[in-house]
Formats: sequence, structure tokens, C-alpha cells
Amino acid sequence: MASPAIICVAITGSLPRKADNPAVPITVAEQIESTQAAFEAGAAIAHCHVRNDDETPSSDPDRFDALMRGIRAHCPGMIVQLSTGGRSGAGRARGGMIPLRPDMCSLSVGSNNFPTRVYENPPDLVDWLAAEMAAHDVMPEIECFDLSHLYQAAAMHRDGRLPRQPYCQFVMGVRNALPVDRHAFDAMLSAKRHLFGDAPWCAAGIGPGQAVLNDWAAGAGGHLRTGLEDNIRLDRHRLAPSNAALVRLAAEAAARHDRPVATPAQARDILGLPTT
Repeated sequence: MASPAIICVAITGSLPRKADNPAVPITVAEQIESTQAAFEAGAAIAHCHVRNDDETPSSDPDRFDALMRGIRAHCPGMIVQLSTGGRSGAGRARGGMIPLRPDMCSLSVGSNNFPTRVYENPPDLVDWLAAEMAAHDVMPEIECFDLSHLYQAAAMHRDGRLPRQPYCQFVMGVRNALPVDRHAFDAMLSAKRHLFGDAPWCAAGIGPGQAVLNDWAAGAGGHLRTGLEDNIRLDRHRLAPSNAALVRLAAEAAARHDRPVATPAQARDILGLPTT
């Protein structure tokens, strides 16, 4: 049997609202409940954002702290990954939660176009976020929206700004960035192997690309990301009833390629994270 596949669940993100899908968890309590169900369905990593009461995105460290504590209480061993994404804050506010010492934080190492704006990740902010993660022993997940982001991560690893071997995620399907295209996926994977050898990696697809990327990643030995942040539907006709339902679809994709779903302990071993 092939190596276990880690499933990361991106539980809420910054954009989907209850008007888009009532299952989107907004409050900390809703997110903890949704994450626990996803954990029980097989997710080993929770990728976390927090929201204000009006559903707008936030970088409030207190909200992140409450969410992280709840997940650790209800999902033993689950890897908590907090987002430093740019929709929820500006400048160094994006990294205000890093001193909470989650297991992981997301890190975008370059800028790119989003559907209606530029996702700005200027070099000085990237370096500061990376230094904060290193100082607090937080493992970065490199969000690769472009081939150049893999090369930038490699350069940062070589010169010590990323002391850990980067764990890279290919993000495909964001309009104006990497499309869900097999040639683009293969190019990213080839570059990852050239730069980082057999280091673990993962992939995320947006909208209908979620199922496609789960299948491609499972078949190529990578790890999977799912969840309502990236995709609110089971298929074109049905809204997803929960994050757990999307995790079960990801587990089915892994099974089609004879990949068992990684337990939290196995995921920690694969990623080199300490056990809890």
C-alpha cells in the first residue's frame, strides 16, 4: 500500500459567507464544532482563519487563541495551522498570532493577481513573517500561487530565512493565477522535486478544482487540502453540508490511489512535527 495521505481541512477562510452556504462556520464555537466533525472524518490538519461577528475576516490573536485552544481540546493531536493571509489584515498584523506557537502557519512568499486585486506579499513582510515563525518554532506551509514561489522558497531555505525544509502547497484555480491545468501541475511538481527532492508537498484546488487537485495529488504522492474555504459545493448541483462531507470526498480520492488517510500522529511524523 502507498504512503498515507494527509488531509488538511480549510474550515472557513475569509470569503465564503452563510449566504453562500449556511454550513460555513463563522464564530469560534461553530468553527470548533465543524473542525471536530472534519477531524473525526479523517482530517489531520486544520487550516484556520477567524472572522468578526459580521463575517468579515480578522487577524485578531485573541480569536485565533480561542480557536486553537478549542481545536486542541476537542481534536487530540490534530495539527493546527493558522493563516497569515492578506485578506484579514495588513502588514505585520497578519502575523500577530504567530507568538501563539501553533504547529504551522501559512506563508506566501510572493505576490500574484487575485480575481479583483493584487495579493501583495512584499519581500520585507515575507522576511519578517518567516523570521517570526522561525523564532517561535512554527513550521511554515508555503502557499505557491506561481512557479516563482517555489524558487523563492528554495532561495529562502538556502540562505537560512526558512530553516526548515519547506512544505509547499500548489494552489490552483484562483482566477488570474495558476489554473487547474495538468501541464501546470506537472510543471510545479517537477520543479518541487528538482528543488526539494522527495520532501512532502500538498495541493489545493479552488471551487470545482478541489476534487481534481485531490485526485492529482493523491495519485502523485502528495497530500490533500479540502474544506469550505476553497469550495462550498459537493458538486455543481449541491452545496456541501459540512466540512466533514468534503473531507470524506478527499478520503475517497486517496482510496482510489490506494493511499490510506494519515492519522494525526502519522501526519506529524511525515512533516517532522513533535507529537502531542
